[in-house]
Amino acid sequence: MPCSWQGRPGARVIVTSSSDEKLARAKGLGAHHGINYRDNPDWSSAVLALTDGRGADHIIEVGGPQSFAQSLKASARGAQINVIGYLGGSEGVINPLDIFRRQVKARGIPVGSRESFEAMNRALAVNRLRPVIDRVFPWAEAAQAFRHLEHGSPFGKVVLDHTQ
Repeated sequence: MPCSWQGRPGARVIVTSSSDEKLARAKGLGAHHGINYRDNPDWSSAVLALTDGRGADHIIEVGGPQSFAQSLKASARGAQINVIGYLGGSEGVINPLDIFRRQVKARGIPVGSRESFEAMNRALAVNRLRPVIDRVFPWAEAAQAFRHLEHGSPFGKVVLDHTQ
């Protein structure tokens, strides 16, 4: 999910998805642009076009090696790519020269500690942020929730409620 707007404060958010419906929903939540990566597999070119050739300053990478290669191509000089997931398998080729040429910083963001989770929840409460929730399942239906994650292409978080 590249973010950039020519170095100005705030972010111009560019969202990538394989679903036009999800892109429309993301725009409804405030995203400025959406790129369907199935329709446009070279989506980095679209990001460059949307940023007047500059590229994105911050990228949230969740896809995998094919997506990471596109993220590198979509990056501005000195950009930061935060890898927080790896859904697209392990096969692929990444050219380290693309990192060097753009002087990109890539960071792996693992699942955090309980302390980090609690700090995040406090920040959500203090700032009155409301995460997007796709669906809530009772705790006893955890298996169904995992199937939904695997096959349902959720938009937002899937929640297990231990009080139900």
